[in-house]
Amino acid sequence: MRRQLLGWAALPVLGYAGLVAWLFSKQRDLIYLPEGTRIDVPQTDFTLARGDVQLHGWVLHAQAGRPVIYFGGNAESVHNRREMLDRLLPDRAVYLVSYRGYGTSGGQPTETMLLGDALALFDDVRARHPDEPIAVIGSSLGSGVASYVASQRAVSQLVLIAPFDSLTAVAQAHYPMFPVRWILRDRFDSIDRLRGYEGEVMIVRAALDQVVPPANTNRLIAAFGKPPKVVDLPQAGHNTISGDPVFERALADFLR
Repeated sequence: MRRQLLGWAALPVLGYAGLVAWLFSKQRDLIYLPEGTRIDVPQTDFTLARGDVQLHGWVLHAQAGRPVIYFGGNAESVHNRREMLDRLLPDRAVYLVSYRGYGTSGGQPTETMLLGDALALFDDVRARHPDEPIAVIGSSLGSGVASYVASQRAVSQLVLIAPFDSLTAVAQAHYPMFPVRWILRDRFDSIDRLRGYEGEVMIVRAALDQVVPPANTNRLIAAFGKPPKVVDLPQAGHNTISGDPVFERALADFLR
């Protein structure tokens, strides 16, 4: 009887351990969601070679100056941003490139690969536009990519849309019962990477965001030595920021 009771008592522990193991093995499937972003290569007009992987995307106003690079969210088709950025930034070159594994870009997404690709893209844009300031926009997951680029390269202006302090902290907020801080591989630790950033920063914060908790955005804001410009959208959620006219006006004014 005692052995049987001990066996029953062990079931919750085994079940919990099984869930932790499942989260560990499937974590990148939960972070990166490229399935809805697929597109054919002929629909793109820009290619960046990264070893044996080709990254594809788009360029707006290629002959214009003061380029802007856009990094999207974890389930975002970045080509859907072309109309808005074309309209808001008619006098700036704009580069939008799908992450590896997204759109028609090859490879598989991981933090290490995405960050390396982002630096390569920045360097390519700088070679195309020598001696011109380069601005970077990062939305949601892309805020983590953009933050890394700003910590490694001379980014003149940085726009972070629905950003977080770290992906680890956000994941822990959503899964408080699991040891996320111990098992997460891709951490996107923006708060540490941006502490020394001295360029112009605009942060867009949605009051109804249920994906990135406001506390995580607030911690990032508080970490800047030089207070960033903060745009609050009281009626917007995580996925409705781009449709808010306040956001569009603020983005155009900041990057004009």
